[in-house]
Amino acid sequence: MKKRKFKISDIIFVVFILLLIIPQTRTPIQVAVNKLKVAVWSPSIEDEEDQNGVTPFEYAVVDLQGNSQNISVGKGKVTFISYWATWCPPCIAELPGIQDLYKDYGDKVNFILLTQEEPERVQRFIDKRGYELPIYFPQMQAPEVLQENSIPTNYVIDATGKIIIKETGAADWNSKKIRNLLDDLIINYSD
Repeated sequence: MKKRKFKISDIIFVVFILLLIIPQTRTPIQVAVNKLKVAVWSPSIEDEEDQNGVTPFEYAVVDLQGNSQNISVGKGKVTFISYWATWCPPCIAELPGIQDLYKDYGDKVNFILLTQEEPERVQRFIDKRGYELPIYFPQMQAPEVLQENSIPTNYVIDATGKIIIKETGAADWNSKKIRNLLDDLIINYSD
């Protein structure tokens, strides 16, 4: 009978599987895997003929402090919409890039990060990570063209309501490609 030798890759595989089985390690592993994806995956710009539009509207939301407000979408300002959750590993992986983008474009672009979770849970999550993001809770049904069943789903909508990017899954929102796109969208509308 021939004795089998274990390779280091076999041992790593077994450890990885065991870590996935242990509930406390699942989310950190999934976030780490999604961060690897975020590092190389830049959102795709829709082809011109595939770009849908959203009729300009006011998004009725409530912020983390409980204040109701309406945020214009497609009414003269570029908008970034993100549907996300604190329990979603791809969402967690892409939030640092969204935070960096918001830090530089928050005064030029409407950022609307939407979640259906309890405000207290979201506040703890944001505080723990030190994010300063405009997080809201929707108070209305989104227009049909913005309805998606998976998270994260993110949109970049130009100042007239044209959906330039619709990306489902984790992506690098702080890439040079996205920054150039936002610069172009902001400049083109202000001309």
